[in-house]
Amino acid sequence: MQSFTIVSGAAIPFMRANVDTDVIVRIERLTSLPKDRLGPFAFESLRYLPDGNLDPACILNAPRFQNAPFLLAGDNFGCGSSREGAVWALMCLGIRAVIAPSFGDIFFSNCFQNGMLPIRLPLVCIEALAAQCTDGSPLTIDLQTQTIRTSDGTSQPFAIDATRRESLLSGLDAIGLTLRDDALIRTWQEKDRVQRAWSWNPVRT
Repeated sequence: MQSFTIVSGAAIPFMRANVDTDVIVRIERLTSLPKDRLGPFAFESLRYLPDGNLDPACILNAPRFQNAPFLLAGDNFGCGSSREGAVWALMCLGIRAVIAPSFGDIFFSNCFQNGMLPIRLPLVCIEALAAQCTDGSPLTIDLQTQTIRTSDGTSQPFAIDATRRESLLSGLDAIGLTLRDDALIRTWQEKDRVQRAWSWNPVRT
C-alpha cells in the first residue's frame, strides 16, 4: 500500500457527526465497480443533485477543495456496517487522512490496512483547524513527528499506536510487517523443529 510520511494540502471542513459507511459509499457500488473506480461515488447522496449534476452548494464540491488530501469530520465518522469499500472510495477521492474526535471501530482499523491515516483529536481542536482551512489554506501532516501544521505555523500533536504508525510509514500492512521478520521466523522454525520434532511431524493413524 502507499506509504504515509509527510502530506500537505487542503482540508475539507466536513464537520458532520455520525457519517456512516453507507453515506460514504452505497453498497451497490461495491458490487458493480472495481475499488479503483469508486471515487465519483464517494458521498454521492450529498455531492449530486437529483438530475445527476454536482451540487455546487456541497462543500465537498467546492473548487478550493478539489483533490484535497484531508477531511475534517465530526464524532463517530465511519460508523455503521463493516464496509472496507468506504475507505477505498475516500482514497479514490484523494483523501489520505481523516481527522475526527472518534471513528467507527471497523472503519478505523480498515484505514490502516489501506494506507489511510485516521487521527483522533478533541472536537475543539478540529473546529480550530476547520476555521483556518475554510478558505482552502493547506495543512501539513507529518507522521514521523506526529504533528499537524497549519499555514500560520501552528503545530498540533497527535497520538497513534506505534505499530500502526510503522505500518503507514513503511507502506506495509500487517502481513507485510510480519514478512519483514521472515529470517527470524525461519530461524525460530528450524530451532523448533529440533526441540519439538513431534509437533512438526505428527503421527498419522
